Amino acid sequence: MSKIVAGLLFGLILGAFDGATAWFYPEARPMLTSIMIGSSIKGMIVGLFSGWFARKVQSTAWGIVVGSALGLLFAFLVAAMDATKGKPHYLEIMLPGFVVGAIIGFLTQRTRDLANRRTL
Repeated sequence: MSKIVAGLLFGLILGAFDGATAWFYPEARPMLTSIMIGSSIKGMIVGLFSGWFARKVQSTAWGIVVGSALGLLFAFLVAAMDATKGKPHYLEIMLPGFVVGAIIGFLTQRTRDLANRRTL
């Protein structure tokens, strides 16, 4: 499996999980489906770029930095759109985006090690 495909899959799964955490905020529950879809797409975009970066640079530390920066950037864009609708929720949106981006960056760097592991 290539690092880009792995990044897309990790981004999809972790993005959906990130969006599902919106259930803990009662005012967000009516929009849970759209939040999960948006978070999944955001995670896939971060995974795509993190996977591309992982193919070019073989450094776990830089993969985490790039993934977390991308996650933070895209979460900021979502939070800025939310802020135009009234009460801003920057911390609640950007913190999970940062963490999910860091995890995606780590996983895309480690994909080759996990995929090529052989059992006897």
